[in-house]
Amino acid sequence: MTSHSSGDPFIAITQVQKAYEIGGEKIVIFSDLNLEIASGEFVAIMGPSGSGKSTLLNMLSGIDKPDAGGLRIGGSRLDQMGESARAGWRAHHMGIVFQFYNLLPMLNAAENVELPLLLKPINAKERRLRVSKVLGLVGLEGREQQYPKLMSGGQQQRVGIARAIVSNPPLLLCDEPTGDLDRKSADEVLSMLQFLNKELGKTIVMVTHDPQAAHCAQRTLHLDKGNFVEERGAAE
Repeated sequence: MTSHSSGDPFIAITQVQKAYEIGGEKIVIFSDLNLEIASGEFVAIMGPSGSGKSTLLNMLSGIDKPDAGGLRIGGSRLDQMGESARAGWRAHHMGIVFQFYNLLPMLNAAENVELPLLLKPINAKERRLRVSKVLGLVGLEGREQQYPKLMSGGQQQRVGIARAIVSNPPLLLCDEPTGDLDRKSADEVLSMLQFLNKELGKTIVMVTHDPQAAHCAQRTLHLDKGNFVEERGAAE
């Protein structure tokens, strides 16, 4: 068990198995995957293409589920939920930051950030207050009306982070969040993630190919052939 926690871990993956059928052939991704992540940890996951990083993120986000084994996040057993239950759980418990931002081009920054709140019983005034607060938090105050096409990649990613945290989820999943950015913008985004982790207590799981990004995490795990083969703590 790859563990870094005392007491009950926030995320517990136990003897997880996952395979896909492709062209009549069974492709095994995980045959016995184990992982524990404590509440408030910032963990980076690295590994070659095909090692299972995307499958792992899809299971952690509830988009996919294990074929066998246990997957618990907080007090929720995602491995025992159906698809609609996982979708409802995802809307309330996590934010996702994507490599290519996934902003809607016809919506301005504030409208993009507001999207997750439209699923909640919150009035328009409260939504505007929350959106304004998180855009300020990511350094975009005054840019509420700006459209994605007028923003740099780094600014678009900040909008993506604001959208991920506007519902105040305890967990952030980051899929190559600096993969499309220049070094300066990447470092700014990483500093923001560290702030969210240290100051706001967000648990962050980040998949990355970038060693400098991984260095910002408290712990780096390496996935290879469906197993964690190595880990290290970041230098303090």
